[in-house]
Amino acid sequence: MEQIDTYRTLSDCSEGIFKEKGSKFIAYAAPCFSEQESKELLEEWRKKHHQARHLCYAYRLGLDKKTYRTNDDGEPNNSAGIPIFGQIQSYDLTNVLIGVIRYFGGTKLGVGGLIQAYKTAAKEAIEAGSIIENQVQHHLELHFNYDQIPVVMQLVKQLQLTLISQHFELNCELKLVVPFHHFDSFESQLKQLEIEFKHLGIK
Repeated sequence: MEQIDTYRTLSDCSEGIFKEKGSKFIAYAAPCFSEQESKELLEEWRKKHHQARHLCYAYRLGLDKKTYRTNDDGEPNNSAGIPIFGQIQSYDLTNVLIGVIRYFGGTKLGVGGLIQAYKTAAKEAIEAGSIIENQVQHHLELHFNYDQIPVVMQLVKQLQLTLISQHFELNCELKLVVPFHHFDSFESQLKQLEIEFKHLGIK
């Protein structure tokens, strides 16, 4: 099976707005890498729009695009979350969350009207943002002894890896990012040096 080394996502959070018969649909589209991160973003949007009646959403995570969720938040079944998710699929995005806030305008739109409104708001948010082709990167946490610092740092320098954080005492910890094309080689060298590492995920 061919390994995936890039994926399409959004570079930053973007916003779209759609209005229909007095109802206002405000959509946010954001890069998102975990279910926990999706919960935090949704909570932030809820607080910002605490008077709104609905916050419907959809997300898709992972390189295989198999982790996803949709939520209608009280709207009729499949009238909100699925249309939002459809836009994520249309633009072939992953590691993305889209939430659409609805302020009810007093006139019911019907299921067809809702589907169109949530779909359009999500589309507006995606198109207001910047779609990027992201290189797959592995996030690792290394644990090693103080006397291993030179050999670890030499390896980091040699592969030009990005450091996230470092903590050097008797027991040292290093968090770093390893590009997809260096990962197998780096993992092999860590094992040869008997350096413990924990895989924190892929971004």
